[in-house]
Amino acid sequence: MIQTIETTKAPAAIGPYSQAKACGGFLFTSGQIPCDPQSGEVVGSEITAQAEQVMKNLAAVLAAGGSGFESVVKTTCFLADMKDFAAFNAVYARYFVTKPARSCVAVRTLPKGVLVEVEAIAIVG
Repeated sequence: MIQTIETTKAPAAIGPYSQAKACGGFLFTSGQIPCDPQSGEVVGSEITAQAEQVMKNLAAVLAAGGSGFESVVKTTCFLADMKDFAAFNAVYARYFVTKPARSCVAVRTLPKGVLVEVEAIAIVG
């Protein structure tokens, strides 16, 4: 059975998708961008502030699905510019202390012109 995960503690989906889906003991999150959950506005103009907000949003979605950073097995990280790689990693490392498998790529553009987006696959429970 597939369960849809939704929380008001993370930004609402801005398209035809869910914040996350749970299935078979795993939680699959949609990419989280650095938007304030209440206003929907982008938080911060540089990578460190944006990465912090992404992690807060991701934490909320993981918690809503019965998981947390310690249960993440894989992330995919999207950066608008690889020059932000080191600064992004400094924030990422504080949250993902278990060092899940990861892909990190630079993309041409991200929704709302943000600098970073992160999605995760986690174990539930």
